[in-house]
Amino acid sequence: MNSLFLRIFLPSAKGDYTSAPIRAKAGALAGGVGICANLLLAAGKFFVGAVSGSISVTADAANNLTDAGSSLLTVAGFRLSAKPADKGHPYGHARYEYLTGLALSFLILLVGFTFLKESVVSLFSASETVINTLSLLILAGSIAVKLWMWLVYRKIARLIDSATLRAAATDSLSDSIMTAVVLAGALIRRFAGYEIDGIIGCGVALFILFSGVKLVLETSDPLLGAAPDPTLVHQLKEMVLSYTGIIGVHDLVIHSYGAGKMFATLHAEVDARTDLSETHDLIDNIEMEVGAALRLELVIHMDPVTLNDPQLDAMHAEIATMIRQISPGLRHHDFRVVFGPTHDNILFDVVVPTGFPLPDSELVYLLNASIKRIYPTAIPKIRVDHDYADFLEE
Repeated sequence: MNSLFLRIFLPSAKGDYTSAPIRAKAGALAGGVGICANLLLAAGKFFVGAVSGSISVTADAANNLTDAGSSLLTVAGFRLSAKPADKGHPYGHARYEYLTGLALSFLILLVGFTFLKESVVSLFSASETVINTLSLLILAGSIAVKLWMWLVYRKIARLIDSATLRAAATDSLSDSIMTAVVLAGALIRRFAGYEIDGIIGCGVALFILFSGVKLVLETSDPLLGAAPDPTLVHQLKEMVLSYTGIIGVHDLVIHSYGAGKMFATLHAEVDARTDLSETHDLIDNIEMEVGAALRLELVIHMDPVTLNDPQLDAMHAEIATMIRQISPGLRHHDFRVVFGPTHDNILFDVVVPTGFPLPDSELVYLLNASIKRIYPTAIPKIRVDHDYADFLEE
């Protein structure tokens, strides 16, 4: 049913939901569904809350009202995100989607605190709630509507790969569970005579607060620079290494500026004896083909590596062992030696994992001292790299 619903309201997509205009349409559709449905649910529940005097139902209604605001922000966020790049924002405006979600999360927290306060007050009041049959039917209908919204949001989120709509889908499913709890409390009050409205109201308010905190974390992560998807990192590494002529890869950095706006750079090791024009053509092909397959802008820096040199290979193996002895978590790359009559320059980059205990300067000092013990006339030139994508070579 949801597939038919999308085909009716997004006929121009024709199965391709990756472009910015189609994403904006899909976001507007999801937002429109959310605004209309949540306003109707909020109105119905405010009516029930006013008639019955139930603080838990009123809190649930307020939650639906914030969901309507969330849907409005979703529409605005997708529309702003679809704006093309300009001189001031060369990477586009896709991160507006995260900003609107962050604004919504603070609104949810405000509502949660307000109703937690009212629910705590109601615990010590003598007021009673009266739930009639119409009220029970409205609450049951609300659960069905929220489950339908969960299915719609989940379907659209998968089509356009939207973190915002995935969060909205989870929120709708959680709302249906929350309303079910409110309905259960109403049934207990009506048929068993136990007054637990204040307790349920506190539970609903705490749930709203939990949802707000969770949304703050989800929407702030990409703005702060969250780690890239490990699956994407693995795919990118394996695809580049699958090309004949690529010996190794390292120094991967991925920047995301929102859906469809991802940029990646990496270093690819190639045989230094290969013709430069031939290698350059290979790198160009990898950038275009892998970038298109993974839907990102890929830039590759090629590092020439000297192969099958007995003296160099022996030094490399010895220094690699020494690096592992300092810490098994350390890796290195770009190893080369410039041999001279009085001294040899030993150059390489050492890669430290996130959370490595030693400062860069202390690590370089230890490496220098260890190399000098093995090669007294050597002059080590070491650069420290940090692993930004869990991309360390095994």
